[in-house]
Amino acid sequence: MSSQLSTRSRFTPYFSQPELQAAHARYGIVTQAWSPIGGVYVYRPADPNAPKNPLVDPTIVDLATKYGKTPAQVILRWHIQHERCAIPKSVHANRSAENFDVFDFELTTAELATIDALDTGHRGGPEPDLIDTTTYPYRVEN
Repeated sequence: MSSQLSTRSRFTPYFSQPELQAAHARYGIVTQAWSPIGGVYVYRPADPNAPKNPLVDPTIVDLATKYGKTPAQVILRWHIQHERCAIPKSVHANRSAENFDVFDFELTTAELATIDALDTGHRGGPEPDLIDTTTYPYRVEN
């Protein structure tokens, strides 16, 4: 059993939370990245003026072309190299397989920094502190 703790939050190229990541590292916490590819920006944007989709961002697309990978694979590789546990979701078998195919290339330090520079500070999706049964009145019946 590992002595490391785990915590989860949204981490994407547009919302990378460097201070939180640094705090996790100081305390030996492995960060889980939810919505790691950035789907939350597409399906549930909190700010309509925020960036819309990291999968079409020119920086990500250019790196994908360079490595012969998809933009999603570049983003997942970025997470891995920042030592986050990325948890992508897909209902498509081919995309799930693609999500695992990220271990045959590595981004350079400069490329990681270029993706890091995409951070806008916009969370994407709802603010966690504002989620309650009034704003999301979904019930799960036993």
